[in-house]
Amino acid sequence: MGAARFDLPEPDAFTRPYWEAAAEGRLLLRRCRACGRAHHYPREFCPHCWSDDVTWTRATGRATLYTWSVVHRNDLPPFGDRTPYVAAVVDLAEGPRMMTEVVECAAGRLRAGLAVEAVFREGVPVFRPVAQ
Repeated sequence: MGAARFDLPEPDAFTRPYWEAAAEGRLLLRRCRACGRAHHYPREFCPHCWSDDVTWTRATGRATLYTWSVVHRNDLPPFGDRTPYVAAVVDLAEGPRMMTEVVECAAGRLRAGLAVEAVFREGVPVFRPVAQ
């Protein structure tokens, strides 16, 4: 038996649509039908107005970098093999803020407001700079 993976999701009945879409290269959000606002992470109710009238919607995958930290040491497998990596928070085009990782970007290029787009690593959304 291999080492436990701490970087891959354990879908449940509620989050399964999110992870299945991610495995196909699509980013989903929850959108409230009562107030119209999108939210992330997936919840069964709207964190803005508390309505339970929410549905899955496809996100554009576009975002801007809000903040980040370059991680140089992480003892939890498999993250130690990936160091250094960029742990980040992005503002999705649809409004929600999302914790993620920025890939394919030298640390010197990172700046607040950097345009990024979703890509998927083993069915998990990460972000890279938009090609210009």
